[in-house]
Amino acid sequence: MSAREHGDHRIGMTTRRLAILGVVWAAASAVAVAGCSHTTVTSAPSPAGASAPTATATAPPAPTSPGPAMTTPPPAPLTPVRIGIPAIGVDASLVELGLTSDGALAVPTTAMTAGWYTGSPVPGRIGPAVIAGHVHWNGVPGVFAPLADLTPGDRITVTRSDGTTATFIVDRVATYAKTGFPTALVYGSLDFPGLRLITCGGFDPVARAYESNVIVFASLATP
Repeated sequence: MSAREHGDHRIGMTTRRLAILGVVWAAASAVAVAGCSHTTVTSAPSPAGASAPTATATAPPAPTSPGPAMTTPPPAPLTPVRIGIPAIGVDASLVELGLTSDGALAVPTTAMTAGWYTGSPVPGRIGPAVIAGHVHWNGVPGVFAPLADLTPGDRITVTRSDGTTATFIVDRVATYAKTGFPTALVYGSLDFPGLRLITCGGFDPVARAYESNVIVFASLATP
């Protein structure tokens, strides 16, 4: 296998530990997008050896003359804020997707907004960043309706909250039956920055349900 190698209704997945920069992750079960069945997601365990700090034996001496508190606010976390896919006319804002109360991955609340799963890496960092979008929503085409039209070599840009942009090149586009979702390929460990775009496909007009997922696999462009 080459080293360069979800959305109407609900998106779901089980969390595994993915090996990313020393943090162990692994894909555990099928994930489905928009109109497909979903599974619950469980929290990752605490790192081995972690424990609560112990109290010191004696309190430190009080300062002789208290002064104003000097604090430096922590830097804002880096997040992706926009995605562009020129080949299919996509230029959309990104929202953060967490988990619902029943353990399913939340979905964007509008047709033309895509969402980054916060349990995956920030696009451009090592590992498989995951962005999902609707193919159809409330009677209108969704942001990822033309996703299946992408071809290898097409470019995807992800703008991040610090103003920088990560550019990815499409490696391949594939459609998988929801019963055979390639969890390991989508969420499995990578030793390079990857991107996976996911939406639904294979609409069955009789069942009125999507029976498959369209997945785009992409890798960070070489400078």
